[in-house]
Amino acid sequence: MLDFLQAVSDGVLFGATYALIGIGFTLVFGVMHKINMAYAAASVGGAYAGLLVLQVMAGAPPWLVFLGAFLAGGVLGWMVYALCFHFIPLSNPLATLMSTVGMLLLIDEVIVHVTAGMPQNYPAMFDDVMLRAGEFSMRGDLLLVFAVSVLAMIGLLALLYRTSLGLATRAVSQQPVAAQLCGIRLVRVNALTFVVTGLLGGLAGAMIGASVGTLSPLLTTPLTVKGLIVTVIGGLGSIPGAILAGLLVGGFENVLQLYRGVTERDLYVMLLLFAFLTFRPGGLFAAKSGRD
Repeated sequence: MLDFLQAVSDGVLFGATYALIGIGFTLVFGVMHKINMAYAAASVGGAYAGLLVLQVMAGAPPWLVFLGAFLAGGVLGWMVYALCFHFIPLSNPLATLMSTVGMLLLIDEVIVHVTAGMPQNYPAMFDDVMLRAGEFSMRGDLLLVFAVSVLAMIGLLALLYRTSLGLATRAVSQQPVAAQLCGIRLVRVNALTFVVTGLLGGLAGAMIGASVGTLSPLLTTPLTVKGLIVTVIGGLGSIPGAILAGLLVGGFENVLQLYRGVTERDLYVMLLLFAFLTFRPGGLFAAKSGRD
């Protein structure tokens, strides 16, 4: 039982990063009704870009590396929008989908060539801290990752429900034509949506690197798959669903890793996805059908 509780707690803490990746997929889909397949790759790219801070400033504190990854993620998010969506007719969903797949491969190849395909050490904070309650313990770095991710989620929700940009974003997601008639510029809202999701993605990539201790180009594909799984399980377009699904997937895969090993972990996560598609295809927070 102690091992089970330990695995669940570690998995849920790390699952906050999956929630951030899922939110990025969900927000773009909710606003533009498109899937950005390059999102996880841009998140990893942002995390790698944060390491440039260490090259410019030797001995820089880890939080400065995280800030660099955060800002680089926003830049990459804007670049993905400009190259894969802005100049492509949005009426052709296959074209935008394939362009983001191409961008995913491009970012992955750039990372491989720059790093020679070798994993890079990533700075961490509180990695030597361990909170104990009897035989139960919690890693300090995972607690930091969870806390930073939760603060980022709270900041996003405040942006969406307490600012004019959030109001415009929600209007575009619900009725884009009516939003245009009200004077809202769709191009500006779409571009800022990609910047916001890019900022979250860069932060998620940095938190993953900090908790694992290394960054590898091999992270791109698993994070893309996990992000899509979280999006589907949570419910397409539902941010609360993405948050809950990210924590669920994190805890579930860590428990399966404990009992079945790392080689079978992703297999059972895919089975969890199939179970949701069979018994609750709309996800945890399925959108209501019918007209308002």
